[in-house]
Amino acid sequence: MGLLALLLPLLAWAAAEPVAGEYQLGAGDLLRINVFGYPDMSADVRVDEGGSITYAYVGQLIVGGHSARDVETLVAERLTSGGFIRSPQVSVLIADYRSQKVSVMGQVARPGPYPLRKASSVIDLLAEAGGVINPVAADEATLLRADGSKVSIDLYELFNGNPSQNVPVIAGDTIYVPKASQFYIYGEVQRPGTYRLERNMTVSQAISTGGGLTPRGTERRATVKRRDAHGKEAKVSVKGSDQLQPDDVLLIKESLF
Repeated sequence: MGLLALLLPLLAWAAAEPVAGEYQLGAGDLLRINVFGYPDMSADVRVDEGGSITYAYVGQLIVGGHSARDVETLVAERLTSGGFIRSPQVSVLIADYRSQKVSVMGQVARPGPYPLRKASSVIDLLAEAGGVINPVAADEATLLRADGSKVSIDLYELFNGNPSQNVPVIAGDTIYVPKASQFYIYGEVQRPGTYRLERNMTVSQAISTGGGLTPRGTERRATVKRRDAHGKEAKVSVKGSDQLQPDDVLLIKESLF
């Protein structure tokens, strides 16, 4: 067989685009190759750092960036062109996903790296990680791209079905769910202590979270200790409709009457 005949399948292979949504192979992935009717030709092969595998019957194949379906086609073509089998039925399964991973970190049930077995989005990876931990998780996450760019994800909108927040993820990305912001309330409330700062939380809502006022307490003359961007602390008078900020210390005073 001429050299051109051998090269044509390889050129077509190199030019082929992976099927949208299919897992793209990379270094570390383990492939299980089977040829129907030929059990002796079954083999497990791992993709090397160069994106290649070595299959005894056809030699070295470049598979990085392509799908298992693509590999089935190439192995079948090589078996046919090499005179081994006419019209072989080849099956290639991914036995171990290693190359395409996304990390999910922070306030989730099972933080760690997760393989991308298919085209996936933020909500898919959060589900694999067991979901966010309430009530300690913040309502905003960060998607850190492999190229260093960042995307803010509004978890409140995401879980309410807003598709704009369900961003696709790719290998090398990291989803980080931070701890929720907190505030501290003390003085004339039933349950002084540290609490999660809810979105747009007002002083009145914070008092309710703290169990409400004591018989001697009043919203009037409430004050907040708050640090500015430079870390300098200041005391601010607030009213019931004012919104709290992260790490505010809210003091509820005793009524004068």
